[in-house]
Amino acid sequence: MKGFKEFLMRGNLVELAVAFVIGASFATVVESFTAMFMDILGKLGGTPDFSKFNPGGISVGPFLTALVAFIIIAFVVYFGVVLPYTKAKEHFHKSGEETPEITKTEELLAENRDVLKTRTV
Repeated sequence: MKGFKEFLMRGNLVELAVAFVIGASFATVVESFTAMFMDILGKLGGTPDFSKFNPGGISVGPFLTALVAFIIIAFVVYFGVVLPYTKAKEHFHKSGEETPEITKTEELLAENRDVLKTRTV
């Protein structure tokens, strides 16, 4: 029972659960935006609905409709989330900052570690 409790209390499991819940919630937002965008397209020139398109008796229409919806969702996610996130990350992580120099103590510790790795018992 102790192992199960430790498994449940791991930080990465909790983070994964939170990410899943947020992702599911975000998916609803993106789907509703896509529906709204499809309605706007419908007002401009007809809603892109290929569900009745069956050349040669093959149901290609639902695939084409899903593909158009996927492209719209990918567009929204990229320009609405990924691009702003990347720009914000670059803004807050100053490009002029470089990693701090390694001190002499750290160099000696690294050398000791390397020697111990090569040493056989």
